[in-house]
Amino acid sequence: MELRDYIRILRKSWILILLLVLVGVGAAAAFAIVQTPQYNASSKVFVSTQGADTTSDLVQGNNFTTQRVTTYTQLVSTPIVLLPVIASLHLGITEAQLSSRITASATVNTSIIEISVTDSDPVTAADIANAASQSLTAVVQQIETSDAADAVSPVKLTRVQEATVPSKPVSPNVPLDVGLGLLIGLALGVGIAVLRETLETRIRNERDVEQITDVPVLGGIVFDSKAKERPLIVQVDPRSPRAESFRTLRTNLQFLDADRVERTFVITSSIESEGKSTTAANLSIALADAGARVLLVDADLRRPKIADYMGIEGAVGLTDILIGRVALKDVIQPWGKAQLFVLPAGHIPPNPSELLGSLRMENVIEELGRAFDAVIFDAPPLLPVTDAAILAKKVGGAIVVVAAGRTHKNQLKGAVAALGNVGASISGLVLTMLPTKGPDAYGYARYGYGYGYGYNDEVADVHKPKFKRTRSSA
Repeated sequence: MELRDYIRILRKSWILILLLVLVGVGAAAAFAIVQTPQYNASSKVFVSTQGADTTSDLVQGNNFTTQRVTTYTQLVSTPIVLLPVIASLHLGITEAQLSSRITASATVNTSIIEISVTDSDPVTAADIANAASQSLTAVVQQIETSDAADAVSPVKLTRVQEATVPSKPVSPNVPLDVGLGLLIGLALGVGIAVLRETLETRIRNERDVEQITDVPVLGGIVFDSKAKERPLIVQVDPRSPRAESFRTLRTNLQFLDADRVERTFVITSSIESEGKSTTAANLSIALADAGARVLLVDADLRRPKIADYMGIEGAVGLTDILIGRVALKDVIQPWGKAQLFVLPAGHIPPNPSELLGSLRMENVIEELGRAFDAVIFDAPPLLPVTDAAILAKKVGGAIVVVAAGRTHKNQLKGAVAALGNVGASISGLVLTMLPTKGPDAYGYARYGYGYGYGYNDEVADVHKPKFKRTRSSA
């Protein structure tokens, strides 16, 4: 992933990250509140030698005590030192329990032992630290003295710092606990967000498409919650962002397959409900509004929708032409005020794949390509059936519609493979149902409306297709 990918993930999952940060801070604060305060008191003992008269004796004694300090440090936590402490203070605990509260340490190459005690009672902590230093002094004096009557211990322990009663607890450390809770919550939030993005199988934006195929993305169609109520958005609300998306797509068509003389395209998708039929209808209207002579063909011979969207009679259409029942000119219906014509699907046949792959269909495609500036075929999805792949092979160019948030990556891979298996060319992809807000929104990082939402005659002139040619009437 690149830096901008992580930034997009953070923008996309900021609510989750913030929630986990708050949970981490709250959990740390709650832990600090319920935790019993602990106090720490320390005393220090100095280890020295006795009976050194010369400089050489002092040096040897210093080396001796430095070596002995480590041993005495370990001696602090033994029963021989702790049992007298328990007895003198009447603690009522075992030496193991006391050993867990007391620690002894010494700085390297020094002769000072620091005895630290942690307890919930500050007075008890100070008393134990002082008693432990006193007990250690007595024990060392005892074990370092020989059995001779006039023997003197070569080592002397002196308490140089008496433990005082602490005024503040050492734990809980509320600022530290809250800070750790914040960092842990932040790390969990970012980690979960990145993991979720990594495991995401749905296509959300153009970058997801680029990971699957190098076919260019012609444009994006923004999501409209009222799309089912008003499928022909270019006709109903030409100033809306969604209508502007179709006009942008119309403009990009002029750059497709420049070496192809016939401007015919199959609009298909990977699965159903990705918006291919509404894309085909609105794109045809946008092309016609720009002055092109356009034919919209409903080649979905299984679940035709164009007739219902366009509000025309669909009982007779493409299937009737393919079986020779009617002539082409008798079923093409004009639509609207521009030069837009519609060829409905007609009766649903039992063998749609065979009809679309027939020689008669090739002749129809050639005839329509000569009669119109642009011909748009609305075909079935690629994965359920083979109709679209067969038709795309004959037409010469397919535009695959990909619904953001609905189409899975493996489904798009399968659709691209289905077209590749028959040798059909993919002219481009169209992302539909793109959100209007957020990091995956239409307009974020790449897309833009350019001249705003308005639509007028000047805009139509700017987007007028460059492939418009004079044709004979159908």
